[in-house]
Amino acid sequence: MSTTTTFPKTVKKPITAAENQKRIDSHKKTAEHLSNASKSHIEAANHHENGEHEKAAHSTIKAHGHHTMARDLQKEDARLHATQA
Repeated sequence: MSTTTTFPKTVKKPITAAENQKRIDSHKKTAEHLSNASKSHIEAANHHENGEHEKAAHSTIKAHGHHTMARDLQKEDARLHATQA
């Protein structure tokens, strides 16, 4: 005899306009941080090419800061999506 397990269907709660706007803003902020991180990495590479290693270090720290901010926003967004499903 085979037993099957059935799981209740997940009922998705509707997303309010305010929640939706929060998600939109979060995605845009994440993208902006990733863009700024990329620019700072390119800036760091250019400084290294010019022998300006102290400036390169400063640009690298900026890049890592932007990446950290983007990662934190992504984690929050994933949490919101997981609780919505």
